[in-house]
Amino acid sequence: MNWISNYVRPKLKAILNPSSDDQPELWSNCKSCNVMISHRAMERSLHVCPECDHHMPIPPRRRLASLFDNEIYEVIAVDQPDEDPLRFRDSKRYTDRIRDARRKTGEDEAMLVADGMIGETRMIVAAQDFRFMGGSMGMYVGNAIVTACQQCIRNRLPLVIFTAAGGARMQEGIMSLMQMPRTTVAIKQLKDNRLPYIVVLTNPTTGGVTASYAMLGDIHIAEPKALIGFAGPRVIEQTIKEKLPEGFQTSEYLHEHGMLDMVVHRSRIRERLILLTRMLMHQPSPVRGRLSSRPAIPVGMRGRS
Repeated sequence: MNWISNYVRPKLKAILNPSSDDQPELWSNCKSCNVMISHRAMERSLHVCPECDHHMPIPPRRRLASLFDNEIYEVIAVDQPDEDPLRFRDSKRYTDRIRDARRKTGEDEAMLVADGMIGETRMIVAAQDFRFMGGSMGMYVGNAIVTACQQCIRNRLPLVIFTAAGGARMQEGIMSLMQMPRTTVAIKQLKDNRLPYIVVLTNPTTGGVTASYAMLGDIHIAEPKALIGFAGPRVIEQTIKEKLPEGFQTSEYLHEHGMLDMVVHRSRIRERLILLTRMLMHQPSPVRGRLSSRPAIPVGMRGRS
């Protein structure tokens, strides 16, 4: 990493020319190597650090735009459950936490479900948003997965889910935990109809999400160096009183030990999904040029909601 060009120079430009595109708020730091990256560069790289290849969190709409042909997709409406069934309050009210998360992310909840064409194959894609209360699985996320499965069964479509969660949503108590068997039943219905279900695990995928729909796919893909597991490494070490192996619960470790089918760079996930879904749907392989070509990715996104 060139510290002068990547850190000092942007800072000096921001001080000397505050009206330029190099203002401090237009730059972010990579959490892995600490290099400064402009937001435009992050958009172009799909939020992957160009210096160390660290896969940073990516907003669901940005991910969907990078997957669907010509960035065109339709957001599927999901039933909105009771926002605060337990009237839960800790240091602040649950309704206040939801309102804060909506203001921060611009989304209604922690999962987005979309319908569109990827490589000329129509499919349903659900993407979890870790920015929204840690992507926690509450009743809305359960509704989203059930809705996605129903849409797939109704139209004979494959389902792809991108997971990113810290587990169940504690503010919804037992009703959150009920989403584990509920989503499991929905996935079982999908498989009974012989429709493909592909899971892409991203950093982090833990807790009840890992114990339910995240590990029920026909094929499991993971992004590089993603944390995947039920309990965190520190909790496991404290429980078993032993030091865990190097890289324990990372994508690469799980792939090496047979829990994942493949680890795929974010820039190649679209290509891999096209090949896999066509194979599972018994469709002919796509024309090579269409497979390798990627849609243009401008700063703005054109997903329809």
